This record gives sequence, C-alpha cells and structure tokens, in this order.
Amino acid sequence: MKLYDMELSGNCYKIRLFCALLGLDCESVAVDLFKGEQKSAAFLQLNPRGQVPVLDDGGTVVWDSMAILVYLAKKYGGESWLPGEAEALARVMQWLALSENEILYGLARARVIKLFNRPGDLAQCQQLGKAGLAVLESRLANGSWLAGDGPTIADIACYPYVALAPEGDVALDDYPQVRQWIARIQALPGYVGMPGL
Repeated sequence: MKLYDMELSGNCYKIRLFCALLGLDCESVAVDLFKGEQKSAAFLQLNPRGQVPVLDDGGTVVWDSMAILVYLAKKYGGESWLPGEAEALARVMQWLALSENEILYGLARARVIKLFNRPGDLAQCQQLGKAGLAVLESRLANGSWLAGDGPTIADIACYPYVALAPEGDVALDDYPQVRQWIARIQALPGYVGMPGL
C-alpha cells in the first residue's frame, strides 16, 4: 500500500493516522507541492484533480481524503469505523460534511494563510472555523465521540485541522470538550502525530 503524501497536509495526515490505528503498513511517497509535483503528467494519471492524498492499494487507486477514509474503513476497519446501518451511517456522514465545510474552509484555510502565506481572508476563515468548533463543542458535551459510542472515521476526518487550529491563530481555550476529545484521539492505540501536534 502506498500513500502519495505531503507531511504538513492535514488531509494526508488523516490517512497516515487511520492506517496507523488500523495497523496497516503504508509506504509514504512524498509529493512536493511547492515544486508542483502534484500537477505532473505522471501524478495526474493517479489523480486528475492534481491533489494529495492518493492511496494505491495493490493497484486500486483512490483519491480524496474522505474517499480514502471510507475505502479503508470498509475494506479493513469494520463496522465500528463506518457503520452500515442507515441512521448510524448518516451520523458519520454529518460530521464528514462538517470536516469538508467549516473545518476545511475555516480552520484549515486559516492555517494555510498563516503558515504558508497564502492569500485569503484570515478573519473570515477564523470566524467560520469557530462556528465549526462551536458545533463540535455542543456535540461533545453530550458524548465522547462524534458519531457514536466509539471513534469512527468522523473523528479521524475532523481531528487534524481542529487540533492544528492554533496554527491558524484560532485558540482552543474556549472549547474544553473539544480539547478533551483531542486527548482521547491522541490516546488511541497506534496513534501517530504530525508536525504541529
């Protein structure tokens, strides 16, 4: 199994983390985004969107962090990580949507603006990110995990950019339930970190 990867990408980290939690051996293949390697003809054969992460599992190529999480959960993780029952599955999907909206366009984008000097409206991203954190805080006040009684890919999808929020100048001081959830994820057997965590 190979992961086309960038060490500082939270989306790539989601996959490294999930593989570690599942005990899967996954070779990391570095893609230098600063040199534009993700736009090379060879890479575009793997992912026509020209983005990381991309997973190659013995010739099965899957791109996009959410799609990869779903693939890995279904193939290797079992029902606990991605349930098949309609209501439980919908609960997971709700948090995947949050990860791709408030967290991505808020917290992740604020981090990119601050850390990599990318253009964007920092204040707007921070405001959107805080709205997402408020939703997480409300949910976690009533349960230890986002979508059920144990961790699912919903937690893995949301975790990186929430935990990295301070790199986008979004403090987590006002979100005690979120901080406790971060600690629970970091205590999972097999947990691996990334720069900034």
